[in-house]
Amino acid sequence: MRQPNRAQWTIICVVVGMLVLCWPPDRDHGSNLLTKIVHWAVDPSNALPSMPPPLPPGLGDDGDAVSAHDALEADYYRLYNSSPTTRWRMDVKAAVDPFDPTTERQVLIASAAIAALAAWRLGRQH
Repeated sequence: MRQPNRAQWTIICVVVGMLVLCWPPDRDHGSNLLTKIVHWAVDPSNALPSMPPPLPPGLGDDGDAVSAHDALEADYYRLYNSSPTTRWRMDVKAAVDPFDPTTERQVLIASAAIAALAAWRLGRQH
């Protein structure tokens, strides 16, 4: 059996890397590996706060809960507005995978099939 040439190996390695990094998880609606790596890269120590969730209905009458929620929001916005770099880091940390997992899988499989055909075509030219 003939071994792949350098161009074919390049295509194979790039496509396999893309599939591993971009494949969406099966069970939960979490992030793919690439998104997780980017989130970790912008906040490795998990020190940046996340935007607090909205106050649940029914707690609007509880003054202490409202004050605590307002304090969390004020702290978030204070840090968010402290510098453009921090703002960018917080935006990237809050970013989610923009694609539907089933569509993303279809696009990745189609990309892999096209790359396999391109690698096969490169092999026929030699």
